[in-house]
Amino acid sequence: MAEERCAPGQDLTSEAGKNFIHTFIEEDIGLNGQFQGQRVHTRFPPEPNGYLHIGHAKAISIDFGSADKYGGVCNLRMDDTNPTKEDVEYVDAIREDIHWLGYDWGDRFYYASDYFEQMYQFALELISKGLAYVCELSQEEVKALRGDTNTPARSPYRDRPAEESLSLFQRMRAGEFPDGAMTLRAKIDLASGNFNMRDPVIYRINHMAHHRTKDAWCIYPMYDYAHPIEDALEGITHSLCSLEFEDHRPLYNWVRDHISCPSKPRQIEFARLGINYTVMSKRKLRQLVEQNLVSGWDDPRMPTLRGLRRLGYTPASIRSFCERIGVAKAANTVEFRFLEHCLREDLNQTAFRVMAVLRPIRLTITNYPQDKHETFLVENNPERPEDGDRPVSFSSDLWIEEDDFMETPFKKYYRLFPGNEVRLKGAYVIRCTGCVKDTAGNITQVLAEYDPESRGGNPADGRKIRGTIHWVDASTAEDAQVRLYDNLFIDPDPDAPDKNFLDCLNPNSLEILNDCKVEASLSGVSAPASFQFMRLGYFCADPDSRPGQLIFNRSVSLKDSFKMKK
Repeated sequence: MAEERCAPGQDLTSEAGKNFIHTFIEEDIGLNGQFQGQRVHTRFPPEPNGYLHIGHAKAISIDFGSADKYGGVCNLRMDDTNPTKEDVEYVDAIREDIHWLGYDWGDRFYYASDYFEQMYQFALELISKGLAYVCELSQEEVKALRGDTNTPARSPYRDRPAEESLSLFQRMRAGEFPDGAMTLRAKIDLASGNFNMRDPVIYRINHMAHHRTKDAWCIYPMYDYAHPIEDALEGITHSLCSLEFEDHRPLYNWVRDHISCPSKPRQIEFARLGINYTVMSKRKLRQLVEQNLVSGWDDPRMPTLRGLRRLGYTPASIRSFCERIGVAKAANTVEFRFLEHCLREDLNQTAFRVMAVLRPIRLTITNYPQDKHETFLVENNPERPEDGDRPVSFSSDLWIEEDDFMETPFKKYYRLFPGNEVRLKGAYVIRCTGCVKDTAGNITQVLAEYDPESRGGNPADGRKIRGTIHWVDASTAEDAQVRLYDNLFIDPDPDAPDKNFLDCLNPNSLEILNDCKVEASLSGVSAPASFQFMRLGYFCADPDSRPGQLIFNRSVSLKDSFKMKK
């Protein structure tokens, strides 16, 4: 499959958010369409064997969004046909994450296991019609007899009488045979150029308890068999799925057309979401967790919705991202910078501006009265004047960023150095008079004098001040830990088949700063509150943050290197 590398943020949809899926839907519900007069009905069918990630968010947006666009409904269905991998923990997490994104399925919540009995009865129907048979080949033997493009597959059990297969299949259900002893295979075409149609296995024996049905079953349907039956029983009109199922569509249609279910859903495929510097394989994400290479499924470096939430991503930013990248027919890769761009856009409108110092050094204003304290009113968010102002305290001792002072500045350095003036954001203009060093020659304190006539940050005589720095009052500042996150991988394509993704890990993906200072207004905040730390970026309170033990995660930097294509 050729890969289409789309420009980051390029909207692949046409007018009014319409895409090729919507074109198909409109044809189907239009005059003489196969679903004329029917309500559009879609479904999102995750397998409960892991946590949802940003790729699932795209599928959720397509499934729920397409139904909503045409006044239809979308089901949520847990694809729990494989008891070896599934867990109720994931079921609960999936439901919570979808609700967090802002989607709802009403009372249409189902499990694939709800239909185990119907699936079994349809299998009996296929056997009775001569369209399925019990095969005793092992998995290795099936593979060895699969054939190639010039050689048909073979099975010595293909012509087994229907009565014999019915009896054996019933005994399989009764638990008479061990795992791997037999399978039920669809009888389709051993010479098909599509290997998915070469008499695929549709049932296997697995003596393992299921998280819902317990020990009621020891045979379980394969996904390619179960999927069309689940859709048909729920009255799904459009089964929207990712591109890897394109070659499986003939089998989907074959099952749909050969069972006695009146509903005939249509499968439509779209390209999965690919993002650079990211892997989204559940197996690989689980490996990162199990090898303790990340702190868990909600590690802010993970592409899981749990991780993105902890990093400070909002539902609005993720939905905007999914809607704006559009729906592609071919595999495509979107730049991670565009996901950050969508978050930055949202937080710019919603996040309060506050002051925080990540690498603090003390600033003492020597001509400011030591016993004097005053308060400045600072606008919370210039994009939202309705949010009003908040009080920020000021005294003679402040914290400033270490790199906002240089004893010997380089050219065009406009911050603090001896003899230079800067504006303290929203407060006063100060002039640096020098610094204090310890016995090792390290700078421990910056000294300055303030201009009493410059309250609010503007000198009364109108002189030009080229630099503005942020600050925090040392007398009221709160201590905080700040975690600076970067991409988990240093390679833009860690998922490439010729690479070991673990070799692509970024050793500098997390930097923890323990002696940060934040303004007093942040003393009682809790997750998921987000803020713009002036001049530094957007940050959010971590779920582990507590009063007296504040923890903030950097969500995204202020600088936006992404450029929208016109």
